[in-house]
Amino acid sequence: MTASLVLTVIGDDRPGLVESVSEVVEGHGGNWLESRMARLSGKFAGIVQIEVSAAESARLERALGELCSRGLHVVVESAGDPGPGLDQRGWHRLTLDVVGQDRPGIVKSISHVLAERGVNVEELDTDRRSAPMSGQMLFHAKARLRLPPEVSLDELHGALERVAADLMVDLRLLDATTPTPS
Repeated sequence: MTASLVLTVIGDDRPGLVESVSEVVEGHGGNWLESRMARLSGKFAGIVQIEVSAAESARLERALGELCSRGLHVVVESAGDPGPGLDQRGWHRLTLDVVGQDRPGIVKSISHVLAERGVNVEELDTDRRSAPMSGQMLFHAKARLRLPPEVSLDELHGALERVAADLMVDLRLLDATTPTPS
C-alpha cells in the first residue's frame, strides 16, 4: 500500500536544495511525481507530490523535518481524496492572461470575480517586468482555471472585462478544452 504526500518546501535560495529533498525522498523509497518550484525574492519555494510506501511515510516525514537544520523548511500533508465537493467532471478548462501597469489589487480584484462564480484556480503564475519602451513595471499573470458547468464563459468573460477596465489591464480568456466527460 502506498501513501501520496504533498510537500511544501521553502528556504534561502542556494544550490542543492532540490537535491536535498530528492535525496531524502529517494532514500526512503519514495517516488517524486509532480512539482512546481521557483526562486522568489531570495527564497526558493515549491510544492511537490510524492508517493511512498505507507510503512515508510512516517520515517520519511521525520527525515524531511530534519532538513530544517540545514535551513530548509518542509511541511508534509497527506494527499487525500478530493471528495464530491471538488468533482470537476463537466467543467471547462480555461486559460487567463492578464497584462497591465503594476499596481496593488490586481490579483485581489480578479480572484474575487473568479471566486464569486465558483471558478477554480488550478495554477497561477505572476511576475513583474519592465515595459520595453517606457521602463515602467508591467504586471503579468497567467492562470489555468476550471469553469463550473452552471457558469457561462460569456458571463465570466463579461465580469472579468468590467474589472479589467477598472484596473486598466488587458486580459485574454480562452476556453482551453471542451468539458471533461461526466
